[in-house]
Amino acid sequence: MRKREMDKNPILQFEIWYKEARASGHPQPEAMALATASPSGEPSVRMVLLKGIREDGFEFYTNLESRKGREIEANPQAAAVFWWENLHRQIRIEGRVDRVDDERANQYFRTRPRGSQIGAWASRQSSVIANRESLERLAQKYEAMYEGREVPRPPLWGGLRLIPFSIEFWEERADRLHDRLIYRRLQGEGWVMKRLAP
Repeated sequence: MRKREMDKNPILQFEIWYKEARASGHPQPEAMALATASPSGEPSVRMVLLKGIREDGFEFYTNLESRKGREIEANPQAAAVFWWENLHRQIRIEGRVDRVDDERANQYFRTRPRGSQIGAWASRQSSVIANRESLERLAQKYEAMYEGREVPRPPLWGGLRLIPFSIEFWEERADRLHDRLIYRRLQGEGWVMKRLAP
């Protein structure tokens, strides 16, 4: 991995690697580990799915009252990692998180399978529930409520965009002499790329 071979824009370079991961047969190239932290600094991490690559960042969708939603609301900083084992590549992203506008969230929600739409209404994500049956009863309630018509997006379900200030590309090499190139956004200078020791 040579600096001269990498795009000067890390989001465009991400798209190149992402397309290569999809073409390689990786079972779920859009899966990313998303780390957030509470205002007091308690970290948490979970897998989410990348649902959009925009010129300013990376989109995913969730219940906004879930643990990650609450943490992002209180502390709008996050980090994400993509790991494509078959290509021996990793991408790390750090940045701030903004809400996706309602129109875009509605547009994406309409593309989801109906069962997932109903599930978004039934699940108060991250909250304690009595048992599995209570969750299934709620799903049945909303299925009946919206029978024969379009399921609207729940008001507490929406999109978030991770807007990076740092993106690191890692590629495995022999003898643990891996390649690491990091892009950092510097105010007034755009993206600056540096090589890191493995």
